[in-house]
Amino acid sequence: MLRAICLGHAARSQPNHFKIEGDFTGLKKLFNGLNRMDTKAFKRSLQQSENYHRKGFGHAEEAASALQSEYQSNLIEQIRDNNYTWQRGDVTIRLAEAFGFCWGVERAVAMAYETRQHFPTERIWITNEIIHNPSVNQRLREMQVEFIPVEQGEKDFSIVGVGDVVILPAFGASVQEMQVLNDKGCTIVDTTCPWVSKVWNTVEKHKKKAYTSIIHGKYNHEETVATSSFAGKYLIVLNIAEADYVSNYILNGGKREEFMAKFSRACSAGFDPDTDLECIGIANQTTMLKSETEQIGKLLEHTMMKKYGPDKLNEHFQSFNTICDATQERQDAMFKLVDEKIDLMLVIGGFNSSNTTHLQEIAIERGIPSYHIDSASRIGSGNRVEHKPLHRDLEVVENWLPDGKIVVGVTSGASTPDKVVEEALEKIFELKAAVVV
Repeated sequence: MLRAICLGHAARSQPNHFKIEGDFTGLKKLFNGLNRMDTKAFKRSLQQSENYHRKGFGHAEEAASALQSEYQSNLIEQIRDNNYTWQRGDVTIRLAEAFGFCWGVERAVAMAYETRQHFPTERIWITNEIIHNPSVNQRLREMQVEFIPVEQGEKDFSIVGVGDVVILPAFGASVQEMQVLNDKGCTIVDTTCPWVSKVWNTVEKHKKKAYTSIIHGKYNHEETVATSSFAGKYLIVLNIAEADYVSNYILNGGKREEFMAKFSRACSAGFDPDTDLECIGIANQTTMLKSETEQIGKLLEHTMMKKYGPDKLNEHFQSFNTICDATQERQDAMFKLVDEKIDLMLVIGGFNSSNTTHLQEIAIERGIPSYHIDSASRIGSGNRVEHKPLHRDLEVVENWLPDGKIVVGVTSGASTPDKVVEEALEKIFELKAAVVV
C-alpha cells in the first residue's frame, strides 16, 4: 500500500512534502532524488500525457448554466447596474466595484462541474478544497466529488484507485502530488489558476540561475506549498517585518541558529542563510496584499543594491511581476470603498481565504468596524453576528448594526459567489426592517 504523508514545513527534511510508506514502484527513488528532479521537464511531460486535462471536456455551456443558476444573483446585478449602491429602508449598501468570483476561480469551478458531467460514473477526487468557500466545496461533495482524506497532517493517496479521476484545485498542487497521481495512472484534471502557474514559471527561472526564491506568502497555504515544490532554494516570508529581518541579515549577518529557528518551517532543505542569500529572486502567493508584496520587493532590491552596488544588482537580484490582476483589482476597489463615509464593513468569504483576510485588513487599518463572515447563516436574529476578527477565533457580537440609517460597505473574496453576498444582504435588510417595525 502506498501512503503519502504530508509533512508540511514543520518537519521538512526533504524539499518535498511527503514521506513514503509502502513499496509503490519508483516513488521512494523519485522523492529521494527530488533535488535532482527537473520539475519543469516533468510538468511538460505531464501536460503531454493523454491522462492530463486542462481545457475542459466540451461541456462549457452546461457548466456555465449550472454556475449561473447556483451562484449568480439578480440583486447583485441590480446593485452593479445602480453604480454599486442600493438603498432599502434604513440601509444603504455600498458595494466594492470589484469583488467576488475572479475568472480563475470561476474557471476552476466550471471545470470541476464539467468533470463530473464527463465522468458520470467514475470515482472523482480532489486534492484540496477547489477554492476557499464552504458552500462551493459542499456542492462538490453533493456531486460525489471526494476529498483526499487528511488526518493529523497526513494526506493519504493510497485510497485513490488506479485510473480514478483527480482534480487539482485552483491553488494548484505540489509537483510531488502530481507525480504520485501520474504514476498511479490517474486521469488528472488541472484547474490551477494561470496566475499561479505564472509564479511557478518565475521560481523555475530563479532555480535555473541558482537564485534563491524569496516567496511572500504563508508557508502552510496550499498555493505556497505548491509553488515552493517547483523552486530550488527558497525562503518564505510572511510580511514586511520578516523581510526586514532577512534584509538585516543580508547586510549585517547575524546568529545563524536564530535565523534557522525563525524560518524552520519556511525554507528549503539544507538552507544556509550565510550562502543562500547572495542571489535572490522575488515571488509571491497570488492572494497576498499587493502593496506589501511590492514593499518587500523594493526592500530586498535596495538591500542587494546596498550590499553589492548598482552595477552588480542584476547579478544578485531578480524580480518579475507575479501579482494577480484579480487580487489587485479587489484590493484597489477596497481602498476606494474605505475612503467613502461608511458605518461598518461586511467582508464575505471563507475564513481560510487569504485574499478575503487581506480585504478585511484594509478596512481595519482605516478604523472601520469590520465583520468577516463566510455565509449568511452567521447573521442571526436579534441583531447578532458571529464573525471572525482578524487573527482571532470566531466571536459573537450583539447589536452589531447601529440604530437608525446606516451605510454598510460590502465586499467579498475571490472565491465567494454573488448568491452568498445576496443572502447576507437580505439578512441585514430583514434585521433593520424588524427594528423599524
